[in-house]
Amino acid sequence: MGLTKQYLRYVASAVFGVIGSQKGNIVFVTLRGEKGRYVAVPACEHVFIWDLRKGEKILILQGLKQEVTCLCPSPDGLHLAVGYEDGSIRIFSLLSGEGNVTFNGHKAAITTLKYDQLGGRLASGSKDTDIIVWDVINESGLYRLKGHKDAITQALFLREKNLLVTSGKDTMVKWWDLDTQHCFKTMVGHRTEVWGLVLLSEEKRLITGASDSELRVWDIAYLQEIEDPEEPDPKKIKGSSPGIQDTLEAEDGAFETDEAPEDRILSCRKAGSIMREGRDRVVNLAVDKTGRILACHGTDSVLELFCILSKKEIQKKMDKKMKKARKKAKLHSCKGEEEDPEVNVEMSLQDEIQRVTNIKTSAKIKSFDLIHSPQGELKAVFLLQNNLVELYSLNPSLPTPQPVRTSRITIGGHRSDVRTLSFSSDNIAVLSAAADSVKIWNRSTLQCIRTMTCEYALCSFFVPGDRQVVIGTKTGKLQLYDLASGNLLETIDAHDGALWSMSLSPDQRGFVTGGADKSVKFWDFELVKDENSTQKRLSVKQTRTLQLDEDVLCVSYSPNQKLLAVSLLDCTVKIFYVDTLKFFLSLYGHKLPVICMDISHDGALIATGSADRNVKIWGLDFGDCHKSLFAHDDSVMYLQFVPKSHLFFTAGKDHKIKQWDADKFEHIQTLEGHHQEIWCLAVSPSGDYVVSSSHDKSLRLWERTREPLILEEEREMEREAEYEESVAKEDQPAVPGETQGDSYFTGKKTIETVKAAERIMEAIELYREETAKMKEHKAICKAAGKEVPLPSNPILMAYGSISVSKIELEESLLVLPFSYVPDILKLFNEFIQLGSDVELICRCLFFLLRIHFGQITSNQMLVPVIEKLRETTISKVSQVRDVIGFNMAGLDYLKRECEAKSEVMFFADATSHLEEKKRKRKKREKLILTLT
Repeated sequence: MGLTKQYLRYVASAVFGVIGSQKGNIVFVTLRGEKGRYVAVPACEHVFIWDLRKGEKILILQGLKQEVTCLCPSPDGLHLAVGYEDGSIRIFSLLSGEGNVTFNGHKAAITTLKYDQLGGRLASGSKDTDIIVWDVINESGLYRLKGHKDAITQALFLREKNLLVTSGKDTMVKWWDLDTQHCFKTMVGHRTEVWGLVLLSEEKRLITGASDSELRVWDIAYLQEIEDPEEPDPKKIKGSSPGIQDTLEAEDGAFETDEAPEDRILSCRKAGSIMREGRDRVVNLAVDKTGRILACHGTDSVLELFCILSKKEIQKKMDKKMKKARKKAKLHSCKGEEEDPEVNVEMSLQDEIQRVTNIKTSAKIKSFDLIHSPQGELKAVFLLQNNLVELYSLNPSLPTPQPVRTSRITIGGHRSDVRTLSFSSDNIAVLSAAADSVKIWNRSTLQCIRTMTCEYALCSFFVPGDRQVVIGTKTGKLQLYDLASGNLLETIDAHDGALWSMSLSPDQRGFVTGGADKSVKFWDFELVKDENSTQKRLSVKQTRTLQLDEDVLCVSYSPNQKLLAVSLLDCTVKIFYVDTLKFFLSLYGHKLPVICMDISHDGALIATGSADRNVKIWGLDFGDCHKSLFAHDDSVMYLQFVPKSHLFFTAGKDHKIKQWDADKFEHIQTLEGHHQEIWCLAVSPSGDYVVSSSHDKSLRLWERTREPLILEEEREMEREAEYEESVAKEDQPAVPGETQGDSYFTGKKTIETVKAAERIMEAIELYREETAKMKEHKAICKAAGKEVPLPSNPILMAYGSISVSKIELEESLLVLPFSYVPDILKLFNEFIQLGSDVELICRCLFFLLRIHFGQITSNQMLVPVIEKLRETTISKVSQVRDVIGFNMAGLDYLKRECEAKSEVMFFADATSHLEEKKRKRKKREKLILTLT
């Protein structure tokens, strides 16, 4: 058997050209002890950390495959929780940039993530309508909260009480008691989806944003406070319109539904509304950490800011109002003295929540984040729809605060989709052009080295010598740029319609263009005198025109420059002789127009890609179709041969890039990574690199490795990946007593949990074998009357132990057959007696008892094992508790000692003391300077 043809594998090398993706949200992160300087933004499957001051990318948190949909920094600022499109959550350390913890529990995209005040728990909401609360420290799921009927939009922990409040697209706001894990109140006062909610005024007030221009304000009263007889009655608050109080009281039943009066933990009453200027839905509603500034925006480019006044400020305002009212009363009545005590001023919602200003950004806002500095300055950072990050700052305490744009990150990407890509002849520079600009990138560093404004670009190439580039535009113009200066040298009106395609002639003296005006034009390069300088500059002149009956979609020269292939709107490809422009061949067979095509380096083959999803390979000598391949699940957008070979790449609207062999008609490999339609790609002249651009705004670089690719192995890997996906989509295992499809646990079955269960089974089988061997060995030793060496197990020698990650533990134990459980219980007993990992073993033990309760209790053989376990567990757990208690007392003592020695408050107050000292020192220094 002859040697199979060897291919080399292409792998993903980098993602660039994207500043921030639309699906996720932007957040401020604390890095190197600095707040308000660094932001985390989703970038396809990765998270980029940008330095706003320098405009540089300083850290990439590497994702796997799925797009990022949600970000949330931990309260200590050391970690970042990242939610993905497939429902997984990863927690990254901002110090190392590594994702140490993964949570799998949701079946659909994560829509909201929130930490509790200490950062020990994380609540996640998803499009699958579930909320899961995770224990971040123990790396496990605590419980799943079911009740919403549509995607979750927001979830918030309360600081003082163990409650959670969530909103959803099902128009509901639900309150959950986390001690009992049930929903004790549902607020039904909204007619449309609830898109956001915030808690204000020491959690005594809730503000919700829906699909209208009203922000509804709710007063929250907690049960203990209601029952307290010494508490004065809360002031009546007048709503935005007169007489709203009576209607509110009348409709009180409509705003909330309670299970029973004894289930009440809190009561919620509508206090009124704040009207937004925007008429569309609320997209984001947020409050800064101090709880002073409230901000919201709709689907437009305006962020509305409101200030929440403190009790002192409200009192001042009310006193002023009272004075005014008294003055008015005196003026209106002759007997002012008598009517003075009757003056009554009611406090309205507008007195408590004041509009500050609006921030207008340069494009539609996708998400924002706020940070309020101790100096009183408010910073707002925005992720915009057009791949842009902007930072604004303002001082809300001024009478008329003016927002100022302090920085923006623009250079790292285009504002719109990249429609054309080209490589320079030395494989180093990459050109990308979009609707507004041309950018030149350094392939090795991925830095943008030139940005030049242009019209809507459709095609491009580097002029031989790599000093100039030519762009073809949607309006039919040719634009010629000089790379050294970044100047536009010349604009030529080439076609009356869009200039769809250009092809550089093999002799490098000219090129050919095809446009929507049904013509193909031939151009030559020439040097003309520059009026601005003494030197000559490059220009182009038209030499010939070929008029056709249909719009031209694509043109391509054959390498020997004898033939020209032209793809037309009538679904055919016509081949002409270049010298005489006479018709030679017509290639017909596609059902829809041919969008892209390329001719191989030896001129023997032409490959055409069409909107009918097929790629056809033709012989260029007789125009016969060698093979028709069903290439993509959507239109084939781009096709290019690898130089000096019969291999070619195709890019499709199905988000995939595929490599094919035109001789054997084999599909070699699929490059997956883009999350949206791919518009174009470029193969480097050496064939070592491929760059692709997509509707997800990203450019991706793929690199050829030295690793050989065997087709049979590749197909096998594809089948395995398919199987793994189907395993993850199987029905969840049923637990006795639960209805099928209703998952009681927080985990989800994935291929990892199945593999973990198999590893546990292997380990138990190994244990069984080894215990049997040990018994035999003891018997042999007894018979021989001396110690015989024990043969060692090679697997144990190699691995030492078989491990399962904490997060996969419960799901893998759930999959485990019951026949293995008795052995596990015996082993647990031994481990607990040894005192190793008591907490972890107890967690596994209680889980197994919960899911196999019936079988364990009815099995007589296991009764003594359970009895032993009960004794050892109770004693060991109390030992562990004693140790922890002792350690905590010791730490407390050390803290008091330190405080006594340094006479400063520890931890919490130390930083604020330090900042105060610094401020005072700076003031002193300024004073000395002014005096001198």
